[in-house]
Amino acid sequence: MENKALVRWVDRISREWFGKPYHDEVMMNNRLRTTGGRYLPAHRRIELNPKYLSELGEEEFEGIIKHELCHYHLHIEGKGYQHRDPEFRALLKRTGSPRFCKALPSQYREPNHIYQCKECGHSYKRMKRVNTSKYRCGKCKGKLKKIE
Repeated sequence: MENKALVRWVDRISREWFGKPYHDEVMMNNRLRTTGGRYLPAHRRIELNPKYLSELGEEEFEGIIKHELCHYHLHIEGKGYQHRDPEFRALLKRTGSPRFCKALPSQYREPNHIYQCKECGHSYKRMKRVNTSKYRCGKCKGKLKKIE
């Protein structure tokens, strides 16, 4: 996506959901790995991960843009713009923005080990092995057995 089209898209979302224009810089950042986007208050710039647009589509990407715009507009107004601030959480709820972005399908790996409780039958999927003589079920404290 060209940067001019991205700027127009972000400005349109800003006007539609926040009733305010977006005047500052927005760009795609291919180096972002674990997040859909970030707002840099020192530079008043929004950086977005292009992998989310290509893998999850425009709807999810628009949610990420709204999330970053919540950071931006609260910072401009001098209000609490961090994730822990009540103003930020209220604005997320009001605009229908996601608090966290979904995991990328390309980053997902299947769990290597599956354990099941002998008492309640609850199953646990783990990437690393679990010492079944040391750990127990978190629901009923029953013993665990390895399924696969």
